[in-house]
Amino acid sequence: MNKLTQPHRLIIWILYIFALIGLSCYLYNSPIPPTSEQGLWFYSCLASIVLGELITSPYFTSPADVISNTIAAIITILTVNPWTLKLPDTSKILWLIVIIFISLILLISIIQIGFKNSNREFLRQISRAFFVITTNLGNHRIIFSTVILFALFTFHKESTKELLTISLAWVLLIAVHPIENIWGIVIKIQELFIKSTPEVIGEIAGHEFPDIILVKHLPEKTITYGDPIIVQGDNGQVTLGSALDQIGFTGELWHRVLRLPPNCQPAQDQLRKMVDHYPTGVFHYQVNSAIDQSIQEQIDRVKNQLIGIVAPDSDVMKLKIEIVRSDLDLFEGRLVEVLIGNETVLYQIINGLTREEIVEQRNSRGYVRAEARKLGKWTDDNFQSVKWVPEPNTPVFLVNIDEPLFEMSSVGFIPNTNYHISVDLSSLVTHNTAILGILGVGKSCLAFELVERLIAQRIKVICLDLTNQYSIELEPYFNQQVQNTEIASLQAIGSLGRTRIRQNVEEGGSIIEFRREFTIQLNRFLTGHDQSDLLRIYNPASFEVWRQDSKMYQNTASMATLTPCEITRIISEITLEILQGIGMSDQARCCLVFEESHSLVPEWNSAANDGDKTATNGTAKAILQGRKYGLGCLLITQRTANVTKSILNQCNTVFALRTFDSTGVEFLKNFVGDDYAGILSSLEDRHAVVFGKSSSCKTPVLVKLNERDEFLEHFRPIISLNDEQILPDDPIVDDIPF
Repeated sequence: MNKLTQPHRLIIWILYIFALIGLSCYLYNSPIPPTSEQGLWFYSCLASIVLGELITSPYFTSPADVISNTIAAIITILTVNPWTLKLPDTSKILWLIVIIFISLILLISIIQIGFKNSNREFLRQISRAFFVITTNLGNHRIIFSTVILFALFTFHKESTKELLTISLAWVLLIAVHPIENIWGIVIKIQELFIKSTPEVIGEIAGHEFPDIILVKHLPEKTITYGDPIIVQGDNGQVTLGSALDQIGFTGELWHRVLRLPPNCQPAQDQLRKMVDHYPTGVFHYQVNSAIDQSIQEQIDRVKNQLIGIVAPDSDVMKLKIEIVRSDLDLFEGRLVEVLIGNETVLYQIINGLTREEIVEQRNSRGYVRAEARKLGKWTDDNFQSVKWVPEPNTPVFLVNIDEPLFEMSSVGFIPNTNYHISVDLSSLVTHNTAILGILGVGKSCLAFELVERLIAQRIKVICLDLTNQYSIELEPYFNQQVQNTEIASLQAIGSLGRTRIRQNVEEGGSIIEFRREFTIQLNRFLTGHDQSDLLRIYNPASFEVWRQDSKMYQNTASMATLTPCEITRIISEITLEILQGIGMSDQARCCLVFEESHSLVPEWNSAANDGDKTATNGTAKAILQGRKYGLGCLLITQRTANVTKSILNQCNTVFALRTFDSTGVEFLKNFVGDDYAGILSSLEDRHAVVFGKSSSCKTPVLVKLNERDEFLEHFRPIISLNDEQILPDDPIVDDIPF
């Protein structure tokens, strides 16, 4: 059946139609069956099975085919009304069973198509389960056979001739496929006597073990990339390969031929019969017979997706690729795949180099070599580690999906693929995270997205934002009126300290009162059970909090305001104290977001004064202690060198966007390695190298981040805090794939 062409299947279908006409002549003495229930509708079902088997879906029944089959079957059986015809009760029951079965398959098919591209993993799982049901139970043979069995039981059981004849025809059609099998035998016999003589195009020049054959090209013959080639050696072994690139210029044209994998090789005796006129040689392979259908897919793959072969000096983590073609769009971040044993392993291109080698005496050839980092084997929406290295000369194929679909659980995808990278939000918080890069490359958009994802997971977030962007972008997630009231209270308490001078310097100013009020507010926020109250946003520069810097003398003293660094310390320490009071936790409870973190937690040599140095140390201490209590931070900065390394070194997840400063690059080498650090200066906007504990890929990977507008379009409608259906007590929350 698989060897039949569509014209062949059309001819066979016509033969079956004539057979049905002959059956009608035998049973009813007429080429046209009776127009009653006993005839016409039965034959339409039988003809539908033949049509589906040979023309519409000879190999696979899609859900769309199932819908067509079931609708046609329902229309057919509805032409028979057992109550109008006053049929026995058993026929009525059987009629209802058939209707219900077919209708159920129709409904399942519609649901499968509707859920197929859902943004929710739970619905996609349902779609995949329904796909199995529909493609197995919804094919034309099963659907129309139920109708035929009803007809046999209802209208033909009284006639032994009709019952036996129609039953035999149905069995032959469903199980035996007589005409198809006879036709296939004829094709096989034909192949034994008809064979083509391949064209001689050259001779074997040498080997690059294990799978590359060097071919000396005859001047009058041509070889183009991707041509299927038969190679017959002196030992009598014949192999099928695919032509690669030209590599020599010493009087003869040299080409390399890649030996196809064993599972894509025709049988030795079949290949040998094609070239038995010649003792040795290289031949064009004409793809024109049934034996070629099993290897055509591999030949096409080599022609369309092969970019090169595994080059020397590859190791367990880094793949060296000798590029054999120049017509593909290669760049940093492209994904390639190669076999290691029987496992398909994915690598990401991170660099390209030009090379030159000597080819026979004084001649040389230049070529391009790509470098790629191992990501692993894609399993269950994650990369799983695979050990060892591929064999030399193993073909390397480009992975390419032009239009990746948005995935609710992912922060982005590997460029030009549909391989998505997600993050574990609890680990992202408790083990701290950094977003690094220059202005305008997408840092803040990524930070907004991560904050929204944290809120969706009911992890509370405190944003310390000097830019005042967060209150605009995240406006749906907090009560602006409540927030403004709390901030106004803090500002009023802070400003009152300007004239509060005390004998005890520590009691002067407004720090104590400010801290007390902040503690009350944050305690209410962090210990509250209001599931819509998950976000606080503060600008540390907006608070005027006074401290007394000198002892009182004649009712006066030196007064100064706290810096943003010092305000940041107060907020961090209060948050830690409250969470410590709640108790230890291995799950994230609260995330402190430090926007413009180089100004909030500066490195010691970037701090404006000793007070900022002390404050930064206090903030760092709170962050380092916070993990045991579910507290962590998200750092966002464009100045890696100016952020305290006491916190930055504790960030176990890093999103590195485009950056130029040498200090930042050197720092990031510790996280992403020299290879990925080397491409940071050339990254496009909204592209980042991601690495760390929370990433779904356990090695560094270059990711194209989600577009902000697309994220909002898909995400906001699902996690809106005003939507009662997503409250934590609602079971639907468990199905949201974050």
